[in-house]
This record gives sequence, C-alpha cells and structure tokens, in this order.
Amino acid sequence: MPVITCVEDLRLLAKKRVPKAFYDYADSGSYTESTYRANSDDLAAIKLRQRVAINVDQRNTRTTMVGQEVAMPVAIAPTGLTGMQWANGEMLGAIAAEKFGIPFTLSTMSICSIEDVASVTSKPFWFQLYVMRDRGFVKEMIQRAKACKCSALVLTLDLQILGQRHKDLKNGMSVPPRLTLANIIDLATKPGWALRALSGRKTFGNLVGHVKGGDGILTLSQWTASQFDPTLNWDDVAWIKKEWGGKLILKGILDVEDAKLAVTAGADAIVVSNHGGRQLDGAMSSIEALPMIVDAVGHQTEVWFDGGIRTGQDILKATALGAKGSMIGRAFLYGLGAMGEKGVTTMLEILQKELDVSMALTGTKDIREVNLSNIIRK
Repeated sequence: MPVITCVEDLRLLAKKRVPKAFYDYADSGSYTESTYRANSDDLAAIKLRQRVAINVDQRNTRTTMVGQEVAMPVAIAPTGLTGMQWANGEMLGAIAAEKFGIPFTLSTMSICSIEDVASVTSKPFWFQLYVMRDRGFVKEMIQRAKACKCSALVLTLDLQILGQRHKDLKNGMSVPPRLTLANIIDLATKPGWALRALSGRKTFGNLVGHVKGGDGILTLSQWTASQFDPTLNWDDVAWIKKEWGGKLILKGILDVEDAKLAVTAGADAIVVSNHGGRQLDGAMSSIEALPMIVDAVGHQTEVWFDGGIRTGQDILKATALGAKGSMIGRAFLYGLGAMGEKGVTTMLEILQKELDVSMALTGTKDIREVNLSNIIRK
C-alpha cells in the first residue's frame, strides 16, 4: 500500500483501480470544463493569513449543520453511481461517515438503495432528491426516506436538463450505455474491481421495482433520462417541503435572487453549488458566488459551500467566507475508489488534520470563530 499523504494521492490511486468509464464519470465537467477548473483555481487564489504568537492549544473543529453535531463542518455530498467506484460504495461511504461523525447524503441515482444504506447505519443519514416528471415516484421516495428515518432532505435544483460531458459519451456512458472494446480491455486491467463487483449491487437501487419493463441498468437509465423535469419551479419546492415536513436543504444555488427565493421557500440550508462544474459550463465558481449569497441571506438561513474542495485549507477558506458547512463529492469518490471504506476514512482524516493545522497557523482555536480575518483576498 503506498503512503497516502493527501487527497491527490487518493485520486491517483483511484484512477489506477477504477475502470476508466466510471473514474471519468466522477472526475469530469460539462463541455469545456471551464467551470470545473474554476472551482479549484478560484479556491487556490484565496490566501490564508498567517498569524504567530497566539495561544492555539486545544483546538476544536466541531460545529453543527442544521442542528446536527458534526466532527468538522463537512458533509458527504450526494454522488450518482457511487457503487460503481467500489462495490456497494454507498453503504461503505455511509458507514465511514457515521463512524467519523459527519453526515452522509445518499443520491437518488445511487447503486445501493436507501433501504440498503439504512440497514448498515445506526444513525440518521440524509437523502438527496431529484424532481422527476413522475410525481408519484417523487412522493414514493419521500415516503421511503421518512421510513428510513432520514434526518434531512437535500433537493437538487440544477439538474432539470443534463449538461453534456464529453468524456462520458466517448466512454460509452450514454443512454443507453454502450460497451466498447476499450472498456472491455480496460476492465481486464482492473481484476480487483471486477472481483468486488461480482458480489455488489449492479443497478439503480432506488428505482428497482418502479419502472415497468425491467430493473436492469439499461431500462432504468433510459427511464431516468426521460424523467428529469424541465418544468421544475418553486411551486414544486413548496409541494416537496409540505410532503417532507422535515429539514429541507436546497442544493444548486449560485445566484442571489435564487438564494432569496430559496429562503422564502423555507430552506433550512442552501448549498452554493454549480454541480461540480457538471452542468452550466461558463458559470462562476462556487467560491466566487459564496460571499454575495452569504451577504444576502446568511442571516436568514444556513449557507453551505460545494465545489472544488480537495484540502482542509479549502474548508477553512469557505468557512472564512461565511459557509456554515461544506459538502464534498469528488474527494469522497477518490477515497472510495482508492480503498473502499478505508479510503473514505483516510480522506476524512486528511481533511480534518489539514483543517486543524491550518487553523493553528492562522491563530484560530475554534472553527466557529473563523471569519474574513483569516484570509487574504486579491
């Protein structure tokens, strides 16, 4: 096992161990990928303010997100096809998150079902919902989330139409999926992944039994592609909030006007996010949008950050700009693809250690005291 020092080490290991089609699915943006790159580049441009001769003994990274105590201001973001990075990946990720003390969010488009994840966890997790044309399915998923005692519903608002990801088309990750000669050759070089996959879940777990015509990945992927609803509007958000009745987190907010509407709709938290650069290519980075949204609505609801986090320093920067929490997607998938549950735990330990050390070197003892004085913006 190589020495793992940072999230980038996990990414490189995942790239070796996960079939190219699934690795690229996780690690790509739409069209030119300019927004995908901007998420990381704009974070890197923010500098931390070094302070010295300040007592920083007994530091604390613990805080709360929508009233839930967390070991650090981080939640695992919902990611589709997670179980294709490592067999039964959603269950393993949920177990690792629970042990570490941060929230785990299960995607509607997961390989393991909501019931699968509930069967291996002892504490409530979060469920992410996509609004489909079939409102019966939406209502059914809300009821299943309630039955599994999920403590928050994350409603993703920025995927009503799919942005094109060139790598997916070239790799056969299309609708319907296309098995290519390159894919077959690549799979032959990943025997460990293939062996694990034999015993793991192999289709969209939350959709099984709902779609007429079969439960295979082909049938379900075709149904899903026809179901993303371009008519999604704030009336739908109000309906979902009423059906759910619990903590509601709205993800995909990048504009001040939308942030204000989200508050009016009763969001308990909003996530400043551009879907990891996978949707509107040419949109601003999440970290660029964060301060203006915090200024506009941060006194009315919790504002969280999502997009480009690879280090604990990134978490510190987002917190300094007003984020009450951050969601991590790709860093989670890198850890999972590299070493399964152990990789997720390693990733979280790395981020917390980097956050803790960076707090100390900026003269900060408590994550709840981090503010604009901790950074230098050009």
